[in-house]
Amino acid sequence: MDLLNTLVDKGLRRELPTREEALAVLATSDDDLLDVVAAAGKVRRHWFGRRVKLNYLVNLKSGLCPEDCSYCSQRLGSEAGILKYTWLKPDEASKAAAAGLAGGAKRVCLVASGRGPTDRDVDRVAGTIKAIKDQNENVEVCACLGLLSDGQAERLREAGADAYNHNLNTSEATYGDITTTHTYADRVDTVQKAHAAGLSACSGLIAGMGESDEDLIDVVFSLRELDPDSVPVNFLIPFEGTPLAKEWNLTPQRCLRILAMVRFVCPDVEVRIAGGREVHLRTMQPLALNLANSIFLGDYLTSEGQAGRADLEMIADAGFEVEGAGEITLPQHRADVAAAAAGGGCGSHESAGGCGSHESVGGCGSHESAGCGTGCGSVCGSHEAAAAPEVNEPRTDLVAVRRRGAGTDLAPNA
Repeated sequence: MDLLNTLVDKGLRRELPTREEALAVLATSDDDLLDVVAAAGKVRRHWFGRRVKLNYLVNLKSGLCPEDCSYCSQRLGSEAGILKYTWLKPDEASKAAAAGLAGGAKRVCLVASGRGPTDRDVDRVAGTIKAIKDQNENVEVCACLGLLSDGQAERLREAGADAYNHNLNTSEATYGDITTTHTYADRVDTVQKAHAAGLSACSGLIAGMGESDEDLIDVVFSLRELDPDSVPVNFLIPFEGTPLAKEWNLTPQRCLRILAMVRFVCPDVEVRIAGGREVHLRTMQPLALNLANSIFLGDYLTSEGQAGRADLEMIADAGFEVEGAGEITLPQHRADVAAAAAGGGCGSHESAGGCGSHESVGGCGSHESAGCGTGCGSVCGSHEAAAAPEVNEPRTDLVAVRRRGAGTDLAPNA
């Protein structure tokens, strides 16, 4: 297919595709899907080999958010039965992080619900960063605390944070339909503040909220222009008790096309499969590793993910390898720019990316993601096979509220 050959050539040169080319990827047929995956996989392997970076979420403060993001289980007015608790103490957060690091994660994402941190909150997070880094010298720490005020990004950098996550989530044109308590411009401003402070900026999107193909292209092209280092691609989990609970618009094939499009537009950045991969990609998750070079290990912020051990087996079985703590995630040309700009951070000024947002369905975690790690399927231990679900049928059986790990007395999933 001439389109795919063109996109591969552009990806290897870090050249931006046209909007028409990106839209054409989303419009490909199921018959062409494996060709699309193979083409985007060439770009992924050129820049990242067969390495998969593991990230681990720690939800520092859960629920009771004053913002009204329609997709979020922690939003104002949410009726989702999630865990609600105030700030974890530094030693509690460090203990939670240790589980993910023991499972192979090289980055810990510290997330807190809310519009944005107070200066006292920044002090709290600074203490938590110190506690984690005292125990794990080489760990990367990403903070995901909402909208930043002047000077806060610099303070987080001084405290030892390596990255800051804040997702754009959707296109500027449709943002007001999803959230009314802050603006798209507010989110852009926070990503820019992180950049300016020398933090590695992390910003991504949520697919499946009823957006058009044009909306998806708009937000991904905006991310490319904003130039974060990692792009988390979240797939909406329609969490019961939220306004988008009935939005089941994604298929595994649709998710793969979206990931391929993101890889073509952002060829040399960390593309992360974030919230919702277990719910919407399901048995196609291993194929998605040919497109993305990063995933979250274990559970998300308010929902359960695939068992950590299953994540590791999936990576190995698909012929990939977990990225080691001593390996540099980004291609050398981006890492060099990052080192010059941030004194060793992982940012660059040539592309796009992100860790996710405290308000996203994934990102530096997800408030609404879920997964397959809740048991053995529908009939674990039963002698009767479960009926196969209809194509495009809502898979509410794959959405489970997190009841373990941070904020509980139970061991985390990692």
